[in-house]
Amino acid sequence: MRPGLRFSLAAGLVAATAILLQARGRNEVFPPRTPLKSLPAQLGSWTATDIAIDKETLDILGPGEFLLRKYSSEADADPIVNLFIAYFPSQRAGDTIHSPQHCLPGAGWTPVANHRVALSLPGHDPFPANLYIVSHGDARRLVLYWFWAHDRGVASEYWAKFYLIKDAIKLHRSDGALVRIMIDMNPGETPEAAQQRVLPFTARVVPLLDDYIPR
Repeated sequence: MRPGLRFSLAAGLVAATAILLQARGRNEVFPPRTPLKSLPAQLGSWTATDIAIDKETLDILGPGEFLLRKYSSEADADPIVNLFIAYFPSQRAGDTIHSPQHCLPGAGWTPVANHRVALSLPGHDPFPANLYIVSHGDARRLVLYWFWAHDRGVASEYWAKFYLIKDAIKLHRSDGALVRIMIDMNPGETPEAAQQRVLPFTARVVPLLDDYIPR
């Protein structure tokens, strides 16, 4: 697809989403949920340390609830895993979910590779996610992220907006979330090997999501 056409379609979808969500805002439903800060600090052998999010970043993210944690373990091959969850109770005012592909380059990380992977985890149907490799000098990171709403994971921002419209019509809801899991890559490590290292932690997180991001 040509870049100009892709931009036009994306702009049209964003505009249609905003118009529809504004029109249906009076009937919006906000189901009960558990705050993100209650996510267990102990996941298997990983123990969490909360990381403060600065005001400038919070202003960019907009109204929502955010969790940024470093999970450390001495028992696994992945000693440190970074978890970020951004939950938006409502996206009808234009405060939609930001992709890490937009914010990481602004933080000094250079994109190296990006492709889709299928996550097949215990207790949930397979769903697509983005595997994103970034570098900063000699350092490399693997970023695994997806959009999550109502027990449904998608990789595409366009599909996330499509389901946002569909759920606003059917469920009178516009809530949704971004889930991002990040690890430092070892020297010479392939993306496939790093992905395998991050999967055990991911398998601990996904079964918990519906308690904090309502079905």
